[in-house]
Amino acid sequence: MHRALAIAPSILSADFARLGEEVRAIDAAGADWIHVDVMDGHFVPNITIGPEVVKALRPHTAKPFDVHLMISPCDPYLEAFAKAGADVITVHVESGPHVHRSLQAIRALGKKAGVTLNPGTPESMVEPVIDLVDLILVMSVNPGFGGQKFIPHALERVARLRAMAARRPIDIEVDGGVAPDNAAEIVRAGANVLVAGSAGFKGGPGAYKSNIAAIRGAAAQVRGEVA
Repeated sequence: MHRALAIAPSILSADFARLGEEVRAIDAAGADWIHVDVMDGHFVPNITIGPEVVKALRPHTAKPFDVHLMISPCDPYLEAFAKAGADVITVHVESGPHVHRSLQAIRALGKKAGVTLNPGTPESMVEPVIDLVDLILVMSVNPGFGGQKFIPHALERVARLRAMAARRPIDIEVDGGVAPDNAAEIVRAGANVLVAGSAGFKGGPGAYKSNIAAIRGAAAQVRGEVA
């Protein structure tokens, strides 16, 4: 199934002193989704934002909020992020023993449910819950910090997960080290949602449009589409 291409700049790389302005800027620059990295300093070695910040950012754009929870436990916070304005809520298979329950809870809240895999986690962990997910997120870096180098093995993982998804209406997203020079091979492997952190925000607001366009152009060409 041919899924729509989406570029999802990660606000982890934005200027946190002016997040509302940054979200408006990437929206105007052509972002399809806004990727929100939530880190707890426990599951990953960094602390970012919580549901109150998501709620404060919600009025700044109508674009979908793609909320990636790198927290453990995640279940106590699902409702808060849903109410704050998340459109997609993604949880890690490694964050606890009840990922099936977590995905059921997200769907019961009326949100799209995503599941994430760290680089060292086998794709087989997704198979038991694949009929509960709208999105599979492949981490192409170890989560916790922006600006890391893309792990090439992620391409094989994307291809296997795309085959596993078969004809289900599932988006496959890649997060970590995505840039114009590897966007084509990522999409060729089977991904259709590209998270752009450093590559999306480099150069400041004046460069956001060209940054997003460069990633989209490389990806669209492989798909036989006009950027």
